[in-house]
Amino acid sequence: MYLCFYQSNKKLNIMKSFSKLLVAILLCSSVNAQMNSKEIDSLVNYAMSKFNVAGAAVAVVKDGKIIHKKGYGVKSIESKRPVNEHTQFAIASNSKAFTTAALAILVEEGKIKWLDKVKDHIPEFTMYNKYVEDNFNIQDLVTHRSGLPLGMGDLMFFPDGSDFTIDDLLSNFKHFKPESAFRTKWDYDNLLYLVAGELIARKSGMTWESFIKTRILVPLNMDNSYASLDQIKDTSNLSASHSTETGTIRVIPTFKEMINGAAGGIFSNVDDLCQWMLLQLNRGKYGEGLSKQLFTGLNHKEMWKIHTVMGVNPNPRYNSHFSGYGLGWFLSDVKGNMKVEHTGGLPGMLSNTVMIPDLNLGIVILTNTSNDGGGLFSSVANAIVDRYLELDDFKWVDKYAAYFKQRISGNDDFTKKVWKDVSVADVSNIKPENYIGSYKDSWFGGMEVFKNNDKLYIKSLRSPKLNGELQYYKDHTFAVKWEYQDMNADAFVTFTFDDMGKAQNIKIKGISSNIDFSFDFQHLDLKRVN
Repeated sequence: MYLCFYQSNKKLNIMKSFSKLLVAILLCSSVNAQMNSKEIDSLVNYAMSKFNVAGAAVAVVKDGKIIHKKGYGVKSIESKRPVNEHTQFAIASNSKAFTTAALAILVEEGKIKWLDKVKDHIPEFTMYNKYVEDNFNIQDLVTHRSGLPLGMGDLMFFPDGSDFTIDDLLSNFKHFKPESAFRTKWDYDNLLYLVAGELIARKSGMTWESFIKTRILVPLNMDNSYASLDQIKDTSNLSASHSTETGTIRVIPTFKEMINGAAGGIFSNVDDLCQWMLLQLNRGKYGEGLSKQLFTGLNHKEMWKIHTVMGVNPNPRYNSHFSGYGLGWFLSDVKGNMKVEHTGGLPGMLSNTVMIPDLNLGIVILTNTSNDGGGLFSSVANAIVDRYLELDDFKWVDKYAAYFKQRISGNDDFTKKVWKDVSVADVSNIKPENYIGSYKDSWFGGMEVFKNNDKLYIKSLRSPKLNGELQYYKDHTFAVKWEYQDMNADAFVTFTFDDMGKAQNIKIKGISSNIDFSFDFQHLDLKRVN
């Protein structure tokens, strides 16, 4: 208030000085908010020391430039060869944004419209009722709002090695039971992305894999990225997959996508994915001087628009107000800035992409170890984002490391108790002949209960890795340890009987509360057929 007593030129000089001070403060804040490659390197190395991860790769882009790209650890604990910025990892569900970008390209070519009915392009497409089937549009395929429950039908391709085809998939939706009303609730769905991949193939005249390669990877010079495992001819820089499910880290087979890779089939590296993030941050533009365009800003906006509303994390640290799913991306706000992200997970491979468009910032983290890799990619990404948001050091790595240790310990207690109970269960009253037979589910097909060396076994007829000994637990429930042990998928198998004491139905559910949702055993309704 006292400024009004100064002469006008004095007031001007004071205001100029104040303005210079303010600019200096802002510049200082801006400098403090930056992270250089050395600091990122230190953060990742610390995280590698805290998590049981064989290898990882991290890249950061800022203001149109790559400021960090580097590999950590080893591609395989057997070969001990180091990860570098070109090492290929399965990016899993981070492939979904490539699928929506492919759809955007077809929209711009006039071959489809976002709101076209799926049946107009794939007449044999089915759904759980006629209204939903007739009104299901292309955006419904990629926004997780179908009304189906989480992971419905994923057992058709999880674990890999089954014989289900796209024809099976398209006809099986009519057998699924919805959990919510159409377009009212978000529930993650992989199968509908496979339908989107089939639609891309039919409208482009080439496979989804060929389209992704020729129309996206090649133009962006993503020379060491591949739309499928089969496309990788030189595997010398391909990371192995690892698991810590059994307590110690071990190499497991690389998961191979079936039907098509639209939900999670791409293999890439952090060097190439920098080009993908720059494309996204530049709203579809790429190349020297951003002179080329893969898709228009209008379609970019469509992909980064919330189509399915989700719950908001009340964490006051970020003061978030909205959260939802766009077209292949999770969308939210952090401290007044838009956040665009997606994670991906397959057996032994985990990935994380995070972008803050308002800060022109992009982060990608690839890991080659199930379980602990998620702690690494979450904590490192959060720490980098926090730095650019000028937040205090929240010790994300330490917090996630403690959380993972506690979660694994708690889960092990229950699982260990189950198998201990199995080991001492009284099996004297078990009559194998009452369980033996063929059972069938309307969409998953047949499962057989049979006797082998005086022991009961169960096996899937279409997914051969799902077979194992039935070990009596209690009441009418057995526990099965599948031949497949790449992920935690062991299950309870419960029988119901007719008046003659003959088993007629089977229900299955995972033993661990931490089982991946793609092992959707609970959706099976197996009925005796023989």
